[in-house]
Amino acid sequence: MSYLSQITSPTLLIDEKICRANIKRMSDKAARHNMKLVPHWKTAQSHIIGDWAKEYGIKEVTTSSIKMAEYLCGQGWDNIHIAFPFNTLEIPKLNELAKTQSLSVQVINPVTAQKLVDGLTEKVGFFIEIDAGYGRTGVHVSDFGLIEEILLTAKKSDELYFKGFYLHAGHSYYMPDIPALYEQTRDALGMLKAKYQSEYPELVTRTGDTPGCAVMEDFGDIDEMGPGNFVFFDLMQANLGGCEKSEIAVALAVPVVDINRDRGEILVHGGGVHLAKDVLVDENGNKNFGEIVYLNENGWTIPDHEDRSCLKSISQEHGIVKASKSLLNSVQIGDLLGVLPVHSCMTADCMGAYLSLDGKWIDHAEGCH
Repeated sequence: MSYLSQITSPTLLIDEKICRANIKRMSDKAARHNMKLVPHWKTAQSHIIGDWAKEYGIKEVTTSSIKMAEYLCGQGWDNIHIAFPFNTLEIPKLNELAKTQSLSVQVINPVTAQKLVDGLTEKVGFFIEIDAGYGRTGVHVSDFGLIEEILLTAKKSDELYFKGFYLHAGHSYYMPDIPALYEQTRDALGMLKAKYQSEYPELVTRTGDTPGCAVMEDFGDIDEMGPGNFVFFDLMQANLGGCEKSEIAVALAVPVVDINRDRGEILVHGGGVHLAKDVLVDENGNKNFGEIVYLNENGWTIPDHEDRSCLKSISQEHGIVKASKSLLNSVQIGDLLGVLPVHSCMTADCMGAYLSLDGKWIDHAEGCH
């Protein structure tokens, strides 16, 4: 039975071949640079896709919440890292999970370190998150006083142990000079490693943004990479030069519910609750909430640039497609169209499950079909 016959409402499709190719390519890149790939699983959030990743030598993953870590516990991961400034209210849950799963957390202040010292009953590792210019979170790279205070506080516990430094150059998503950003990242992590390695000979350094990891070839002596979005990619990554549209592994299938040929627009059932509201804006101010692809028995095809159609606006359930002439001439009410998402992590989180091209449902932490 065709996977298409199973779709009656917005459904997130996954092309396993593309997804596997993306995982393999990044795994090969990490190996080429003698780095460990510890992917951020906030994109896929799936046991089954995790099993695919293990086939390419991936043994550890990163999450953005303890809830996601709990979902991944017991799946054979050597370690699960929670890459969000640790919420001390969750220490009891952390202790519970750490009884059977190796875990590590992110610490950016000595208060959190002290609460972990006081509250941990199980072994837990920690990274100090470093801010080398992003400005979202983390200890400033030159604030050695704060770094020392966190390390000295952690030493008071037999359960809390230092693993290394974590740096997410998230400004690579909106600053075009990725080589310059990575020079900052290499310099920051290299300096910290040199300063603290004699005292902590096992410490590792990790960086993690997909735009940088996808395009860079000079990682200096950084030990680990932890990108996440590369598993699926999306239009944002294509726009940044990190992938081709043909390498995007997911597409949202949406039903056509109305056609306005006078305006050249198509109304689809697919809106913010399915795609989130990430948007690309071109030089003329035109908004793009997702690009239309044509679904078929084998997946989807991407129209030529001159025949491109985009979601020009979305509300909660509605999506309005600015349609090309060829699409208008071929589409009918009741058809299914595909949408390449602007931000695949958020789309997957919204949808909570994937339908493979062979008609099988694939799990997601936010609720499988």
